[in-house]
Amino acid sequence: MVTVSETQLDGLLPLVARGKVRDIYEVDEHTLLFVATDRISAYDVIMENTIPDKGVLLTKLSEFWFEFLKDEVRNHLIAIPQGKTVFDLLPAALSQDKYRSQLEGRALLVRKHKLIPLEVIVRGFITGSAWKEYKAKGTVHTLPQPAGLQESQEFPQPIFTPSTKAEQGEHDENISPDQAAELVGEDLKNRIEQLAIRLYSKCKEYAKTKGIIIADTKFEFGYDDKTDEIILVDEVLTPDSSRFWNGENYAIGKSQDSYDKQFLRDWLTSNDLNGKPGVKMPEDIVTRTRAKYVEAFEALTGEKWQ
Repeated sequence: MVTVSETQLDGLLPLVARGKVRDIYEVDEHTLLFVATDRISAYDVIMENTIPDKGVLLTKLSEFWFEFLKDEVRNHLIAIPQGKTVFDLLPAALSQDKYRSQLEGRALLVRKHKLIPLEVIVRGFITGSAWKEYKAKGTVHTLPQPAGLQESQEFPQPIFTPSTKAEQGEHDENISPDQAAELVGEDLKNRIEQLAIRLYSKCKEYAKTKGIIIADTKFEFGYDDKTDEIILVDEVLTPDSSRFWNGENYAIGKSQDSYDKQFLRDWLTSNDLNGKPGVKMPEDIVTRTRAKYVEAFEALTGEKWQ
């Protein structure tokens, strides 16, 4: 099984950044190449080994959601002309087999945009850090919530709970909507909040018909100064950026089984390895995590994984 832990394009395109999952290259002054590798991180630490096919699954799932939301919000994807592939829009040398094997199925051409410096998180159900804060204070991101909520219960309305967008290796910090307004301005904050909740709600209702509950998700947005448009960027509603639950097994009052890194997080925690560098996952964790990504992809898109 082919896996890509890190791309090496030998200087054919300038490398802009390596994130936890994506390698980003500059194609020209207006265009970037996003490549989703098979790296996986948990507790802000990248594992030593990979989840085969993960990058392709993330890319195809993001493409699905970009298409699903295209009438709601502009996105940063550059459309590939019919009958062409991404390689037709890249330097010809990148069509060589040694590069094609690193890029095929996991590369997106995107327009550069000014990034809005927020992790735009929308929560539809109370879980994770939100549940911990609520138990202690009755609030979520300092916002008062109804009394008597149980773990994994749906909020009366989805809520906007932003965080800072940290540099690589740093931790995002949960902030209040008021603090978000201080960062980006009240008007832009309000627009982002309304848009993010609308996008989340549409996708949540769709996913419900496929047997999946989207408990929460993280969006990232850019901004077009010329048109005053907010642009949907990065990845969209993948198991890396969202919490997916199995609708059939859902029950309030307890934590839920997730279609994401839960196997990995649980293994790290039980072995006192959370947050520690240089960790290699055992093969059964790799296999079970990959299977969850495939299951989520197939359920949401209706496509059979190869």
